[in-house]
Amino acid sequence: MFTQLNPPLPVTVIDRGKGLALAVIDYGPEHNIIWVTAIDSTGEIWCAPNPKVRMQNNWTMGRMQTGGEPGGEGASAENR
Repeated sequence: MFTQLNPPLPVTVIDRGKGLALAVIDYGPEHNIIWVTAIDSTGEIWCAPNPKVRMQNNWTMGRMQTGGEPGGEGASAENR
């Protein structure tokens, strides 16, 4: 199943960077959900498996990144 996201969601794809998730592809219970994502810095479109996708920080909603990921431990306070 292919589902277009409206509005797109701001995500970070591990090893690719920040971008907007435009859609998700669900091949069924034996597979990861695939996030169709436009990467901000390059304009590339990547189909990233669910374990590689994280929501971007949202201070207002209390969503902070954890250690081991970009913006995690060692990041300055204003970036958390």
